[in-house]
Amino acid sequence: MRSGSTLSSYLQLHLIVFIWGFTAVLGELISIRDASLVWYRMLLAGLFVLAYLAIRRKPFVLPLRDVRKLVLVGLLIAIHWIFFFRAIDVSNVSVTLAMFSTGAFFASVLEPIFYKRKMLWYEILFGLIIVACLFFIMNVEIKYLEGMLCALFSVFMGVMFTIFNGKLIQKHDATVISLYEFFSGFAFVSMYLMYDGRFTADFFHLSTNDWLLLLLLSSICTAYAFTAAVNVMKKLSPYTVMLTTNLEPVYGIFLAYLIIGDSEKMSVPFYIVSGIILATVIANGVVKHYLRKKQVV
Repeated sequence: MRSGSTLSSYLQLHLIVFIWGFTAVLGELISIRDASLVWYRMLLAGLFVLAYLAIRRKPFVLPLRDVRKLVLVGLLIAIHWIFFFRAIDVSNVSVTLAMFSTGAFFASVLEPIFYKRKMLWYEILFGLIIVACLFFIMNVEIKYLEGMLCALFSVFMGVMFTIFNGKLIQKHDATVISLYEFFSGFAFVSMYLMYDGRFTADFFHLSTNDWLLLLLLSSICTAYAFTAAVNVMKKLSPYTVMLTTNLEPVYGIFLAYLIIGDSEKMSVPFYIVSGIILATVIANGVVKHYLRKKQVV
């Protein structure tokens, strides 16, 4: 029974990672861009989560000190998504997702700082390989430099909010956390758009196609994927989750080429170096798992 349950969780994890890869494609297909897209995404995702909590009759009132932390994380998530979609807008899906392979490197540098542990030698080695690959890609695909920089900043912000959420999840329900973070992020983006004078009649005039894609993005790719990912982590080891998550750029780049077409076609060196980055991230997970297993024995 347990093995069947684990297999089901593993298949569900692959579905979640596939959905995350599809998110970038949706960002390219929806006509509204960066902050405006994030405004709709966070508002609609927050409403979906609120409806879920109401149906399940789950309490969501938290102490003020924890709410302040969640509001800060909501801001980080908003910035992360704004620069994510901005990267897609000024470059393309393939370039953006290739940069997202660097998430494990950023985590290996930032996690020891926040959790006060020593940095490991193999993390530094793999990190240097990734940095070298990034410099190579930036030289080969120099016309996409702005998109690469936006994507790297987005990854950095993503790792930051993941680290903060790693502590908050130990204390509160993941769905409740996402509710506060979505609505606080929505509030921050609203203030920015108001300051920038974006709230015009045209802002709220969307095509039927945009509304359908936004509902898909906010429900399946945001509200569902986040909740499902937390549930899956209860049954699968962090090692399995990490290795599978690294397939997100692979799924995303494949879907982008399949759905969007030739505009996503990159040079051969780009794919080779992107493959080296992905292999390096996977190698980091393999080495980490091997050394941990060796210590236990």
